[in-house]
Amino acid sequence: MSRPRTGEEIRSAFLAFFSERGHQVLPSASLVPDDPTVLLTIAGMLPFKPVFLGQQERPAPRATSSQKCIRTNDIENVGRTARHHTFFEMLGNFSFGDYFKKEAIQWAWELTTEVFGLDPKNLVVSVFREDDEAAEIWRDVVGIKPQRIIRMDEKDNFWASGPTGPCGPCSEIYYDFKPELGDKVIDLEDDTRFIEFYNLVFMEYNRDSSGILNPLENCNIDTGLGLERMAQILQGVPNNYETDLIYPLIEKAALIASIDYQTLDEKRKTSLKVIGDHIRAVTQLICDGVIASNLGRGYILRRLIRRVVRHGRSIGIGKPFLGEIGNVAIQLMQSVYPQLLERRDVILQELKREEARFLETLDRGEKLLEHLLEQKPQEISGEQAFELYDTYGFPLELTQEIAEEHHLTVDVLGFEKAMDEQRQRAKSATVSIDLTVQDAIAKMARDFEATSFHGYKSLRHHSTIQGLVVNGNASLQGCTGDEVQVVLDSTPFYAEGGGQIGDCGVLVGIESALGMPIVEVENVTRNGEIYIHSGVIKSGTVNIGDVVQSKVDNISRCRAQANHTATHLLQSALKQVIDPGIGQAGSLVNFHRLRFDFHSPRSITSKELKEVEQLINTWIAGSYELEIKEMPIEDAKSLGAVAMFGEKYGNFVRVVDVPGVSMELCGGTHVSNTSEIALFKIISETGIASGIRRIEAVAGLAVLDYLEERDVVVKRLGERLKAQPSEIVDRVLALQDELKCTEKALVMANQQLAITKALALSMHAVAIGDFQYLVERLDAVDGEALQAAAQKLVDHLGKHSAVILGGLPDLDDQRKVVLVAAFGSEVVASGLKAGKFIGAIAKVCGGGGGGRPHLAQAGGRDGKALDGALHLAREEIVAALT
Repeated sequence: MSRPRTGEEIRSAFLAFFSERGHQVLPSASLVPDDPTVLLTIAGMLPFKPVFLGQQERPAPRATSSQKCIRTNDIENVGRTARHHTFFEMLGNFSFGDYFKKEAIQWAWELTTEVFGLDPKNLVVSVFREDDEAAEIWRDVVGIKPQRIIRMDEKDNFWASGPTGPCGPCSEIYYDFKPELGDKVIDLEDDTRFIEFYNLVFMEYNRDSSGILNPLENCNIDTGLGLERMAQILQGVPNNYETDLIYPLIEKAALIASIDYQTLDEKRKTSLKVIGDHIRAVTQLICDGVIASNLGRGYILRRLIRRVVRHGRSIGIGKPFLGEIGNVAIQLMQSVYPQLLERRDVILQELKREEARFLETLDRGEKLLEHLLEQKPQEISGEQAFELYDTYGFPLELTQEIAEEHHLTVDVLGFEKAMDEQRQRAKSATVSIDLTVQDAIAKMARDFEATSFHGYKSLRHHSTIQGLVVNGNASLQGCTGDEVQVVLDSTPFYAEGGGQIGDCGVLVGIESALGMPIVEVENVTRNGEIYIHSGVIKSGTVNIGDVVQSKVDNISRCRAQANHTATHLLQSALKQVIDPGIGQAGSLVNFHRLRFDFHSPRSITSKELKEVEQLINTWIAGSYELEIKEMPIEDAKSLGAVAMFGEKYGNFVRVVDVPGVSMELCGGTHVSNTSEIALFKIISETGIASGIRRIEAVAGLAVLDYLEERDVVVKRLGERLKAQPSEIVDRVLALQDELKCTEKALVMANQQLAITKALALSMHAVAIGDFQYLVERLDAVDGEALQAAAQKLVDHLGKHSAVILGGLPDLDDQRKVVLVAAFGSEVVASGLKAGKFIGAIAKVCGGGGGGRPHLAQAGGRDGKALDGALHLAREEIVAALT
């Protein structure tokens, strides 16, 4: 049998090898992890972290997967080294308390030498310096020469999930490209000779808070084999980028740029490698629901897309190309990740939109940078570099490159200071999480059986209190006034999930001498399989083991049900009226309204919204009886049930069917018949991100709340405007017209006043040869009026005149300065440009600006420096005219 060679063959061979040895083959998890402590899936074991930590049941005793991963912590190395990537695939085999070191090591060796056919003389292994057991297995069982078993320290060969928790030594297999150099001096840090391709983690300890390592009762195995690295070895190419996993993308980018990769210098080869790497990352990120933005995952996506565009420009691609190369990336990976094909249109639309947006800002940024360079500064300030970065998407290194071409430097320290100030602003806006409460609840999630949910059929249920967190700490008892999180053995309360808010209600205990125990439940969430009822003890005391009657608030549940079923109808109506390909990007269902986010490249017209609303109300009036069933997920998909993108589903799912209208996988609560919704009303339709629209609406009783609120507003407006409801719009329009006329008259009056003041200053004009100039301060005049005054003075003084005026529009605000320069035609002909001149003067006040050669305006932020700026202007204009 020939050994695997292509990326697809390597992946298939790995999974088949471990499947034959009793491992359950699991699909790749999303790049957007469930773990809130990390932004993206950065390792093959991350989806199994809750299993290793004992927070979830193991999916099987043994598992194997090909997990897509993204890391951007060393993005500057991408394309520069042979094997750094943002996106990569990690092939892994895992044991959850089943086999351990011996089997893991033997199978890794068998796979490497017999399946992949690597010559043992090309292999070197590392072990943790104290792991004699692993070293002995490699030496005595596998048969590796002792001198090719290298002992390493904790930094390289000891894995830990954190300061405390599961941990253990690891062993790595390296490929030796130069075995002829012998075994006497083996330096595994020499990446020109060695490449690590397989890592075996032996999870055998639990580190406690004092740092002591205690043996685990059940030891685990976590391994990772880099697909791209094995492809480089088996395909005999000099780096990962020239494997069949990435090279077709490099070839496509080179074709678009009309260049040949093999004949390029290293700088342009690096750009092509970056494009090949990043385009894989961005297509997968968008596929998994990430939308470009300036925060979190969205920022990572935006940064990667912009790097692709910038490197494309650097190799001569002068047109939009992400859609073209993104399509090739999808074709390369769709066989193993079929969701790429399913979401192809969404991915390509997002790439094209984000590319177009960046090209616009890039053009504006280049013009701003060009203007800065025209001022012939000593350097580009940190503030200017940060503005280019933050507003126009210019990476610092791009500004540095352009500055270097003009023999200038960039104030990097100033840039970093501005960046740090922005980080601090972002940090101050974040929401803190009570880790004490979270830790107590996490422990309960590990210790307790799953909460049994009865809320589909009943809103009343007798339950037993299993766990109690009081004011942030695990406790046996809570008293009146305490904030609590209660874990019950069973509950009718729906826990927040699938976009729907958790139920509210009360837990009522048995009356005692201390009163009737009542807990007011404000929200219900889930941690793993247990339900957390959060609220306040209104009376009495509650204890672990108490039996309580759990009562869901009926009105609130009815409101949530109406809004949730209406959300399903809304998605169907949008598909029918707007586009069958519309996909959900998120939703929120609470007691007062619903919110539905969806992919759409354009806004929805008023006519279309009206049609959507009418269609939904027609379905409501049609009294459709809902059919709700549980079935295997494959059966549900074959029936055409729509899944909420990004939501995790088990093998058995709940299908909510409005016959002939909507069929979705959903665990939420719903009405029994569409007529129970009564009425549906769209409140707003807006854009929330590039290619993402949001509709907010109300249904059921919430429509009455909405109408009553609007009725109050209309009545108050009618009283204030002394108009009937039908006359309010006309009355407001008339008032707006009056206001515009008044504002226009005020502007003209201010300009006339400024001109009158300025003309009185004309006697201060100073002659220099054929020219004359005037530099004066004129406060309490806005920029537009100051421009009009300066132009009037030039008209009055003649074509040989130069007028510079400055002032504070508001004498109480020293942070706003306005400066204006107006030059006559002969002054301009002499070579002076008003925009360039006034822009340089404004820097004295901490500002800048510019405009046309004959008339320009600038601003500043330091009013105290205004007199100094005008003094400089006087000196500069005299020198220029002389």
